[in-house]
Amino acid sequence: MAQNKTAPTDQTVQAFIAGVEPAAKQKDAQILDSLFRDVTGYQPIMWGPTIIGYGQYHYVYDSGREGDFLATGFSPRKAKHSIYIMPGYADYDDILSRLGKHKMGKSCLYVNKLADIDLDVLAELIRAGLADLNKKWPVLPT
Repeated sequence: MAQNKTAPTDQTVQAFIAGVEPAAKQKDAQILDSLFRDVTGYQPIMWGPTIIGYGQYHYVYDSGREGDFLATGFSPRKAKHSIYIMPGYADYDDILSRLGKHKMGKSCLYVNKLADIDLDVLAELIRAGLADLNKKWPVLPT
């Protein structure tokens, strides 16, 4: 069976964030890192070359495919921040309606800059996403 393309790496989070450009995106990444550490209580690790993950879980699908993946995290992409917080098992419309300017993907949120959103609401969303994920797949610290 194929392995996940996105897997933990030995790259340090600090080194990755130090290389993020432009400077405003790097500052946002530092703020997100602090927020995720505070909300989750987990130390981050790099997943693949660009995703900072907090916590992890092991999944087993009905098909038999199984693996490990980050529980929550983000990637300071060039165009937008990709924030991985929603496992897709619950309705977060109430929280999202209070978040601020964002776009949605299948299981991630896209934000241009942190000034566009309410960080307290983002923290609430991270907590809700982790709690929801933990109901289906136990979340473990990284």
